[in-house]
Amino acid sequence: MTLPRDLLLHPIRLRIVQALVGRPMKPLELLDHLGDVPQASLYRHIKQLEGGGVLQVVDERPVRGGVERTYAVNEDAVQLGAADLDGTSPADHMRYFSTFLGALMADYAAYLDGGGVDMVNDRVGYRQVPLWLSDEEFDELTAEMGDAVRRRLDNQPGPQRRRRLFTTIVMPDDRGSGSGGRATPQADS
Repeated sequence: MTLPRDLLLHPIRLRIVQALVGRPMKPLELLDHLGDVPQASLYRHIKQLEGGGVLQVVDERPVRGGVERTYAVNEDAVQLGAADLDGTSPADHMRYFSTFLGALMADYAAYLDGGGVDMVNDRVGYRQVPLWLSDEEFDELTAEMGDAVRRRLDNQPGPQRRRRLFTTIVMPDDRGSGSGGRATPQADS
C-alpha cells in the first residue's frame, strides 16, 4: 500500500489536498479552484488520493444518471509525526520539501495570475527572521503560534473573511556557527 506521504509527493496531489483542507469540494469546484489542472488528470489524482485514504467522500447525490461526490481531507491520514518520518533518508526529505515548495510556488503563481494583485491590501508577504532560541524557547514559540492558529481553524467563510494560506518553514541555521548546531553569540567585552 502507498503511504500518504508518498501519495503527496506529486505537486498536483499536494495542491488538491491543500485546497480541500477545511473546505470540502466537488471535483468541478476543485477544477475551477486549481485552474491549471486538466480535468482527466484531476479525476485520476482524486481517485489515487481516495484509494490511499487521504481523501474521503463526505457527500453523494445523484446527478444526471451519475453520482456527484464531495470530497474532504482525511485529517488523520495527512498528519505525519516523528514515527512516520523515522528512517526517512535525506534524499527523501529533499523530495518531500521540493514537492511542498513546488505546490507553494503554484499557489503563489495562481495569486499573481489572478489579476488585481495588491500586495499591501492583500497582506501578502514573505520573510525570514533569524532567532536565537533554546530548544525550550523554540517549543514555547511554536506552542504559542499553534494556539493562535488553532483558535481560528473553525472560522467559517463570511463577508469580511477571505481564505488565506499560512505557511511556515522552520529549520536550524548551523552554517558558520562553529559549535555543531548549538551556536552561542559572543558577548562584547
